[in-house]
Amino acid sequence: MGIEMQIQSFNDAKIRMVWDNEKEQYFFSVVDIIQVLTDSPTPRRYWSDLKRKLQAEGSELYENIVQLKMKSQKDGKKYLTDTLDIEGIFRLIESVPSSKAEPFKMWLASVGKE
Repeated sequence: MGIEMQIQSFNDAKIRMVWDNEKEQYFFSVVDIIQVLTDSPTPRRYWSDLKRKLQAEGSELYENIVQLKMKSQKDGKKYLTDTLDIEGIFRLIESVPSSKAEPFKMWLASVGKE
């Protein structure tokens, strides 16, 4: 799997991502994106609740989650982190009500072009 983790900024928020050389695509930390979209004080809990809901609904999004080791922004240690590719992130955005959805989609499209 890919190269070193990268960090991109969206409106001063840090988004962790990893490039997969084999699949030639980025995988993004779901919790980081939930934080950006919701401003939730507990983005892990928000994601946990949403993930359970998606699983119960039989969502294809749930099936596409990939766990990758990423460095924590808090303590610098590497932990398995739920990630999604760009297509999965667009589907995630549809599941999260947010006024930041459109600007984030534009940002995501620009990152994908790189």
